[in-house]
Amino acid sequence: MSAARRVLCFSGSLRRVSSNTAALLAARVLAPPGLSLTLYRGLGALPLFNPDVESEQIPEVVQQLRMAVGQNDALLVACPEYAHGVPGAFKNLLDWLVGSLEFSDMPVLLINASARGSHHAQAALCEILRTMSARLLSPEPLLVTLPGAGCTVEQVLADPERCRELTTVLGCLKAGLDGAKCSP
Repeated sequence: MSAARRVLCFSGSLRRVSSNTAALLAARVLAPPGLSLTLYRGLGALPLFNPDVESEQIPEVVQQLRMAVGQNDALLVACPEYAHGVPGAFKNLLDWLVGSLEFSDMPVLLINASARGSHHAQAALCEILRTMSARLLSPEPLLVTLPGAGCTVEQVLADPERCRELTTVLGCLKAGLDGAKCSP
């Protein structure tokens, strides 16, 4: 039997109780055999991106981020929208990955976990990731309709419809990693 495909999950939220983080943690619980999901927890520890620093000595926390990306087969991203855009902390994470060899051609699947269907940040995120040479497994983020801020993983797992949506996300992720088309 082959080893499970490793998926690094990025929440674009720094909130203690985040719907985006809850969606990713619920996905980890619901992951089918063959997928192993890990949540990245270093978003708030990253220094502000500075190309001068990148060309001198890359900070240890950034080296760890890049190594984590390189040790995984794909990325699963759930990112909120703030002021019609990608939150600064998450854009900062992406900026640190632009110059990394580990990110190039990385399979990425996006989750839109907004009850109101945030679309500005999602469109911007797709454009940023394409520019970074990511391989988007779906042309559009997959919708997992969660309530506003403060949703917990237990609430997500208690909702059959949210579990169905996440199972669809995981099916697309697995299909994409197996070279098939993601068909939500």
